Amino acid sequence: MTNRVLDTIMERAEEIRELGPVNERLGKLDDKAAKVLRDAGVIRMLQPAAHGGLEVHPREFAETVMKIASLDGSTGWVAGIVGLHPWEMAMADPKVQQEIWGDDPDTWIASPYAPMGVARPVEGGYIFNGRWQFSSGTDHCDWIFLGAMLGDKDGKVAQPPSSLHMILPRSDYEIVEDSWEVAGLKGTGSKDVIVRDAFVPEYRTIPFNKIIDGSAPREAGLTNPLFLMPFSCAFPLGITSAVIGIAEGALAHHLAYQRSRVQITGTKIKDDPYVLYAISEAAEEIKASRTALIENASRMYDKAAAGEEFTFAERAAGRRTQVRAAWRAVHAMNEIVVRSGGNAMRSDNPIQRFWRDAHVGLAHAIHVPGAVYHVSALTDLDIEPPQGPMRSMI
Repeated sequence: MTNRVLDTIMERAEEIRELGPVNERLGKLDDKAAKVLRDAGVIRMLQPAAHGGLEVHPREFAETVMKIASLDGSTGWVAGIVGLHPWEMAMADPKVQQEIWGDDPDTWIASPYAPMGVARPVEGGYIFNGRWQFSSGTDHCDWIFLGAMLGDKDGKVAQPPSSLHMILPRSDYEIVEDSWEVAGLKGTGSKDVIVRDAFVPEYRTIPFNKIIDGSAPREAGLTNPLFLMPFSCAFPLGITSAVIGIAEGALAHHLAYQRSRVQITGTKIKDDPYVLYAISEAAEEIKASRTALIENASRMYDKAAAGEEFTFAERAAGRRTQVRAAWRAVHAMNEIVVRSGGNAMRSDNPIQRFWRDAHVGLAHAIHVPGAVYHVSALTDLDIEPPQGPMRSMI
């Protein structure tokens, strides 16, 4: 079944590639691009089988996202992010899963998870308010996950702070048009969303701490190792796969462009040992990023399948692998793009679009190395990292 997803993507590769400039011009995925993802079943790869999902191995999901992103960065990005949300929805109350997928298993769910709103407890649920940025693919989604800080009775952040993932239907939030004016990944349509005094029933929430500590999938009765992987591995997988796929796309376009290119000096690229050296080095670095990310997810999956628990140190090391994979791929891509000549920066050359998309993708919070490297080094030294923000993305 999984091969059919990637096979469909391969069969429709040219369509995805040609829609790249269209997506960028629209500032969101063209309906045709979204239809390709739906037709192929990409967004159902991590969806529970009870609701028409495929429950594939995370390696296969990553490889599919990489391929899509190598054809068009924005389509790959939406596939990686929106494609991850069914994984978490599997842990939600069955009632909300039925509300979302009962009539249409191809219903898409947006995010972001950043806790930029406040949920004030009331009888039966919460009154929810806030504004969020970066809701990728949101125009094609009918439900949304939104991060929230638990509030007190006055609507202020309760102490000690704790966060929730809130689940809302499209009628309960506003998409802010013209809020996605950016340098790259323009076609993702990652717009702002606003919620004003929405009532969110208790069953449409998931405590974030239960996602992080792995108790949510167990309480939901999930047994597939796919759902028992750490959130800190599963969530970044789609995002970093997209970045690596974009780097692979840049490499492919670079090779196509350089085959017949003659430099201003009159030297053909095929006769320039310095450029050839850079090509080989970049190709291996990007491949190493692919291998590292997939190995990391596969190892986590195998450990979950063996019924083993994940230590904080293991989660931290996994995040370091994921972050480094993204940076390695983009750095390698830079080395070849700067050897592509000035014409590579013209708007009709796809190299510049992949280069911009990769850098915007690398700027995602999940790729910030500081705290991740700090924490993982401490755990390597057998030192318990302090509680607080440093541990929040692990």
